[in-house]
Amino acid sequence: TLPRCLYPGWGRTAYFSRMSGTNQAWLARLPDRPVTRFAPSPTGELHLGHVANAVWTWGIARATGGAVVLRIEDHDRGRSKREFEQGILKDLEWLGLEPERMSYSSLTRDTPSPWRQSDSQMAYRSALQRLSKGARVYGCTCSRSQIARSVDMGQLPEGAEIPYPGTCRELGLPLDAPGTGVRVVLPPGAEGFDDLRLGPQVQVPATQCGDLLLRDAAGNWTYQFAVTVDDLRQDISLVIRGEDLLESTGRQVLLGRLLGRLVPVQVLHHPLITNPEGAKLSKRDSALSLRAMREGGATPTQVLEGAARRSGLPVELQWWDRQ
Repeated sequence: TLPRCLYPGWGRTAYFSRMSGTNQAWLARLPDRPVTRFAPSPTGELHLGHVANAVWTWGIARATGGAVVLRIEDHDRGRSKREFEQGILKDLEWLGLEPERMSYSSLTRDTPSPWRQSDSQMAYRSALQRLSKGARVYGCTCSRSQIARSVDMGQLPEGAEIPYPGTCRELGLPLDAPGTGVRVVLPPGAEGFDDLRLGPQVQVPATQCGDLLLRDAAGNWTYQFAVTVDDLRQDISLVIRGEDLLESTGRQVLLGRLLGRLVPVQVLHHPLITNPEGAKLSKRDSALSLRAMREGGATPTQVLEGAARRSGLPVELQWWDRQ
């Protein structure tokens, strides 16, 4: 029997009245009836790391009476493939993970879907126009290697990202010229937000990344811009994702405010599943793909339980044990 994911009659009271002796104090901070999202990129097959995010996302939505949006993040048109997208839908269906804000059929038809980023170009162009009215947006032709050469790497903390130094800021380059990216000047100062699991966080986006890239030189909308626009236009109120994305949260909160978001999105970053070398799982770990696990005889419940155990999902959020 596949695990079910939507129980409209069960919510916070039904779940947390069953809690006893838990050390997960942050569970009580979860919002009521949030709208969250599961947002895979169709650049490869789903693996156990994706399932970890799925069990956290559906588990929290299930516990709080919330809803899950399935979004296909194919903003990188060079790497995204429709066969990977169809594989994602097949894997989710096998796991019994049904989103509440759409049906799978809206992504299997040939007609455009608002839940697919490649079908949302007008929304991103409109957001860019809106952003340019209140913030400084400019064209940029710098490559990654040029940016790296222009920054004194010895002055950066170990593991820090390379901030864009503003090389093209005063050149007046046209935004739509071939081979030209688009950046926005981020205002200086700290950006604070409260991670529901990790607690208060303070970041300084302008120092971390410099002027933020919104669209690259190949014409692809960047992850940072596309997801911020999507979370706003799709009424996402809670973002649940891995701890590896914590450092980019401040800039997305700031960008959302520049785009007119009045109430910041709430965030929760969960532990990652790592490989034997201690690095997070990636699509290069093909042996861990769901397709390979399914063909090897694994059951949906075994996969869900394995991802939950290895990512530290609290037992209170493991919905498949409560059927």
